[in-house]
Amino acid sequence: MQTRNKIYFASDFHLGAPNKNESIEREKKICNWLDEISKDAREIYLLGDLFDFWFEYKKVIPKGFERLKGKLAHLTDDGIKISLFIGNHDLWTFGYLENELGLNIYKKPEIIKINNLIFYLAHGDGLGKGNHLFKFIKSIYRNPICQFLFKILPSSIGISLAQKLSNRSKKKQNLNNELIGEKNLINYSKEILKNKHIDFFIFGHIHRPKIIEISKKSKYVNLGDWVTHFSYAELEKENLLLKNF
Repeated sequence: MQTRNKIYFASDFHLGAPNKNESIEREKKICNWLDEISKDAREIYLLGDLFDFWFEYKKVIPKGFERLKGKLAHLTDDGIKISLFIGNHDLWTFGYLENELGLNIYKKPEIIKINNLIFYLAHGDGLGKGNHLFKFIKSIYRNPICQFLFKILPSSIGISLAQKLSNRSKKKQNLNNELIGEKNLINYSKEILKNKHIDFFIFGHIHRPKIIEISKKSKYVNLGDWVTHFSYAELEKENLLLKNF
């Protein structure tokens, strides 16, 4: 058996979109990737938007994604630590992913030390200056009263409504918005560097796989996605690389 000494990072699977057939094919590819890296993975960090929509009702969760859920549960049972930083599409997790799949859930950015390196990890949504409308909408989504009101809707109505809102949001995405989002995250990272040393800032959300040196000792990393790029980051000792599966 290979020594498990590598750390992996990935984000933005967006399972459920754009339709069932394409989502299932993508899910199979993700599970093949997880099988491959499980041979040498010590930890896996998933930086949000695993699902295009996720909401846990008291006794109901969204239909589908059984391959991924089963694979994640198998890996955690096998001793691989898997952490999920929730994104703007899957922020409504209330215990199922932790209790059933064994994931460690983070609901805000975290600074974590790995292999003597300092990492700043977050999905990336709502960080930095600007984008006030998005931040306002996100505050509504996070509001406990709004979550309660959504939860009392019949699950079929709530999930259908949420999927329509998600599809509407994606239609507004374009290259210009991605470039603005990327610039905001880079500037946000530079502001943090004024007060604390970080070796790697790792984000998802923007869907643009990239490593940029933002100081002599610090790099900005965007993980890309598994919709177009099938990209991820691999850390071995102190060497971090972006790869495609």
